[in-house]
Amino acid sequence: MGTWDFGPFDNDDAADWSGDLQDAEPARRAALIRETLGEVLHDGEYVEADVANQAIAAAAVIASQLPSGTPLTTAYAPDFLTGGETLDLPDDLPALALRALDRIAGDDSEWSELWEDGLPKALAALRPIRAALESAV
Repeated sequence: MGTWDFGPFDNDDAADWSGDLQDAEPARRAALIRETLGEVLHDGEYVEADVANQAIAAAAVIASQLPSGTPLTTAYAPDFLTGGETLDLPDDLPALALRALDRIAGDDSEWSELWEDGLPKALAALRPIRAALESAV
């Protein structure tokens, strides 16, 4: 796994997922986001880092579409979003994204284990995403 910074798209897994979202049919994008978040919500299952990284990117996409969210500007985010397009997302996705972020930051998560030494910085990078999501639930 290549990771170069703490941002939600600053790793190979998230950048690849971003490309998948970009290439998806517009009508399929919300379902892809939901499926990605769902991958980390299987109770009792260990959350692998690649799945966690993709779900963090999905949460960032949702947050960017909320009134209190920050627009995505990184070159690794989907081009349609950095270019000013928007997504029409179901109202339940912010709460789903928060649940996913809780699993990722908790026990039984490879993401948390890999960030062990830098976990405070990694969690701090998620705060603006969480704040936007929390404002919507």
